Amino acid sequence: MASFIQSINSGYKLPLINIEVDPSQAGTPVQNLEALLVGYMLSTGTAQPNKPVACGSISNAKTLFGEGSMLARMFEMYFAVDQGTPIICLPVSEPSAGVAATGSVTFAGPAAQPGTLNLYIAGQKVSVAVGLGDTAAQLATKAVAALSAAPSLPVTAAVDGTTTSKVNLTARHKGIALNEIRVEDSILGINGGETVPAGVTITYPTGNVLSGGTGVPDWSTPIGALNDDPYEWTAMPFTDTGSLQAWDTEFGFTDAGRWGWIRQTYGQIFQARKDTYQGHFTWGQLQNSGVISTMEDELASPTPSWELAAIYTADAAKSLGNDPGLPLQFLPLTGHIPAPRDQRFSRTELNGLAHVGLAIKDVRAGVSTIMREQTQYQKSVTGRPDNAYELVTTLSTLATIFRRLIQAVEQTYGRCKLADDGTRIKPGARITTPALVKAFLCALYDLMEDDGLVENSDAFAANLVVQRAADADTLEVYFPPDIINGLRRFNVRAGFRLQFQS
Repeated sequence: MASFIQSINSGYKLPLINIEVDPSQAGTPVQNLEALLVGYMLSTGTAQPNKPVACGSISNAKTLFGEGSMLARMFEMYFAVDQGTPIICLPVSEPSAGVAATGSVTFAGPAAQPGTLNLYIAGQKVSVAVGLGDTAAQLATKAVAALSAAPSLPVTAAVDGTTTSKVNLTARHKGIALNEIRVEDSILGINGGETVPAGVTITYPTGNVLSGGTGVPDWSTPIGALNDDPYEWTAMPFTDTGSLQAWDTEFGFTDAGRWGWIRQTYGQIFQARKDTYQGHFTWGQLQNSGVISTMEDELASPTPSWELAAIYTADAAKSLGNDPGLPLQFLPLTGHIPAPRDQRFSRTELNGLAHVGLAIKDVRAGVSTIMREQTQYQKSVTGRPDNAYELVTTLSTLATIFRRLIQAVEQTYGRCKLADDGTRIKPGARITTPALVKAFLCALYDLMEDDGLVENSDAFAANLVVQRAADADTLEVYFPPDIINGLRRFNVRAGFRLQFQS
């Protein structure tokens, strides 16, 4: 008779009872998932560039990556939304051959009344005390002092060496990503108690943004440092072509990708991008990644795209970690400052952007919220329109299903023999057959249906195929899950009456 004892030696002679402990069937479905934040660090940070490092607090992030760095701010914005997911950070060195973005703010006076000037740099408010009669040069000096006292800003400030009424701003990092830093004042307006004191005028850079930044990250070393460690939700703020290609290759469906059959680590990438409607639409048509979701943003939003990327990632991790199939619509993008009302995308424009692979948001009661967690995916490998991977929840649900399948198969068949259907098998023998495995997979699918991951178990059983391969040691399985769908639209025809007929 076949023995189910695995470790007790049959030649052991001492009496009486010997107990071996077998935990293989005790484990329940679990997922130990982590978030990954990617961004520039400063030379003042203590972290090693291009090496992933765990980070658990805002103060720790400032120490590791340098206060005012892109990555420290991303961590702070993420942490304000989600503190339950372990966070790993990948600090990246700025491009050595790059140029830092710059811009200038020029003051004119004198101030006709005392007051407070509320400057905003990348959405962060800096208050400047204005005294009666302050000259342009005095205003510039005070502004530099106030800006320098705010180390979390993504810029440094200095009075111009020639024009004393001018303040020169320089991004803390080199690279094209910093060109979007906005410089403005009084975002909250008069109802928020923010106005420019009488007599003071300010000239900002063109478009209220810095410019002239050049250079993009080199990903060969930092991506390689990730190895095969699983990162389920990655905030990757760089949307240049080279960065997108490198990360799509790392997380994609090829044999070498994280969704490929060799690595099986899965995960998705979240980011944000600023542009006009026309710019977004043209850019979106050129993308087609099923593992990257890019949230649109208006140029006039004060929040930089790397911070919105972190917020979007935190929303995804917090929700999908609890239920991978639940739509992200209506989740608040806490920390994002919307563009002024007259500069926001219309609903027609948002629908158009979703059609070209951008995630979209709305503003409800002054708070930015997710409308649709669209991925960049739009076409099949043959170039035809396709919606297979167009939603973030599709991949998050599939990843959960696949991990449960892997865990269940390893628990049950980790050490087993394979025989043809109809083979006589005594109880306790570690032998299975295609028919037994098929019944096992149907039972597993029923459990996943109970947990709201899949539906239509009868159709699954009818289409499931389990067979021995030409290699007698191999089982081949056609596994056709029907993943659960989200309720995304609620269409109503309102057939109203002025009076129901009796």
